[in-house]
Amino acid sequence: MISNKPLKRAPELQPLSHDHHHGLQLCWKIRTGFSKQIEPDRIKKYSDWFFKTHLKPHFELEEKHVFPILGAENDLVKRALTEHRRLKRLFKQTTNIEKSLGLIEEELDAHIRFEERILFVEIQKIATQDQLAKIKEIHTEESFEEKDDDPFWI
Repeated sequence: MISNKPLKRAPELQPLSHDHHHGLQLCWKIRTGFSKQIEPDRIKKYSDWFFKTHLKPHFELEEKHVFPILGAENDLVKRALTEHRRLKRLFKQTTNIEKSLGLIEEELDAHIRFEERILFVEIQKIATQDQLAKIKEIHTEESFEEKDDDPFWI
């Protein structure tokens, strides 16, 4: 059973968890757009912007600096990398947009919860202070920049 108790995140990993929060907001925005019967192209335009501006750099940082802490042969890392590849393919879809947005919403939500509840917990257990300091140096707390020229979710 998964606990609903808040997870204690290492301070150096907290900016990544904040990124995850914004990713969950994207999932919510997609769901909200569908519930309001918003034209899928409008949702896709926002999702593409979010992927390029926020998600792709986040994936790159995790793949280059966070996942190596556990190693390329770790099953949790393999799962995360597989999910990153799948999500990248879904974001690149240009046909059957409604279906791909639905899959992005479901799979991104599940992926973020996996990283937060399982993968990051394991990383925190074995990461050295030097490794955590490097992550903090590379990914400092930034204010989230929203694209609000078409807030279809309001």
